[in-house]
Amino acid sequence: MIDTIVGILLILTFLGFIVFVMKGGNIMLGFLVMAILWTIIGGIPLKTAIVEVFSKPALEYGSTIMVIIFGSWFGRVLVDTGVAGAISNEAVKVSYKHPIIASILICLVTSLIFTSSYGVGAVIALAVILIPVLTSLGLPKHIAVVAFSLSIGSAMYVNIVIIKQLQIFFPHVFYGAKYLKFGFSAMFIQLAVVTLFILLHARTIHKNESEKSDHQLTSTVRVPKISYIMPVFPVFMNLAFGWEPIPALMLSIAIVLLITGNLKSYNHALIIINDSIKTAITDISGLIIMLLFLTMFSATAVKNAAKFSDILNSIVPNSPTILAISIVILAPLALFRGPLMVWGAGSATVAVLAGTGIFNQYFAFALMLIPSVSIAISTCITQSWNLWLVEDSKIPVKKFLLTGVPYGWISTGLNVALALYMFK
Repeated sequence: MIDTIVGILLILTFLGFIVFVMKGGNIMLGFLVMAILWTIIGGIPLKTAIVEVFSKPALEYGSTIMVIIFGSWFGRVLVDTGVAGAISNEAVKVSYKHPIIASILICLVTSLIFTSSYGVGAVIALAVILIPVLTSLGLPKHIAVVAFSLSIGSAMYVNIVIIKQLQIFFPHVFYGAKYLKFGFSAMFIQLAVVTLFILLHARTIHKNESEKSDHQLTSTVRVPKISYIMPVFPVFMNLAFGWEPIPALMLSIAIVLLITGNLKSYNHALIIINDSIKTAITDISGLIIMLLFLTMFSATAVKNAAKFSDILNSIVPNSPTILAISIVILAPLALFRGPLMVWGAGSATVAVLAGTGIFNQYFAFALMLIPSVSIAISTCITQSWNLWLVEDSKIPVKKFLLTGVPYGWISTGLNVALALYMFK
């Protein structure tokens, strides 16, 4: 009886947390407050809380933080050395002769770059190049922006920065061949949806007859064509040789700096290394603290799971198929950091789902990742780079959401079906 009352109180505070976040509350502080509240409500002893809630989880998460830091640094190096821009430039070359193909190619290239790159800085650096190209091809600005954001989102299915964050809840899910088979399949499914999105708006694309355009790249940075494969090189090292993320990223950074000629001078190398590190860490500084608070909240959710397991068992279906259908139907709840957005109010949902232990961890991992990526990261205004894209392009928020969410929803449905097939 006591556990039931405690469980109800925990759920009520969880619902309050959802309302707080969806009304624009600071999610970082929300995680910390929820960790404290659930510690008190759940009756976790003070000594236990100090060690197992507010200390040990954050310390153990340090290794993941390091991967996120190196992943962000690698993304910044790709941008600062001109590799990302050069890859984009290759896509632009065919723009005015084959505009529909070029639009699709630009989205594919964007996805390729963000398999390893991460952060609003990297998005801005590419957006100022590629959004004008897409609009010059005839795509309305809101269509160009949504296609660009969906393409970035597709890459998050294999981006190690994203995957490592969700692994907090699923310690038996590894960033290796088993997951990446799903990850790359989900990535290409979303890219297929992006392609459909562009084809359905093909009538707006016109052929630009001029050989040159004001929207074309003005950058003259030249990099060897071998550098075009570097965005996926860390993933290749993991799949082919079983390398851990940090050495794979370090080797990739070193190779990019070497083949782009940035190691010829000691002083120049020092400048680009220092500048890229500073920018990369700035891009993710808030994210790091938020994730550390999230580990504390996750620890309280796991410790309290037994207290409301009876209530959850009556809500969470035991059938993988029914759960999958429910996720698809409720996918828009990932918007505005809602209960299906892992890096929002959904952190409690995923902690509870993981704590019940009912489902295969890879399956539960995928079901929580999919709406977070295809809906929230790809189409929601609360994602930092989407907010920048909308504000920079002066698109009404409502128009951005109404244009993008239906396609994010389609991608969610297809990828949930894929997860059900692969992992149930």
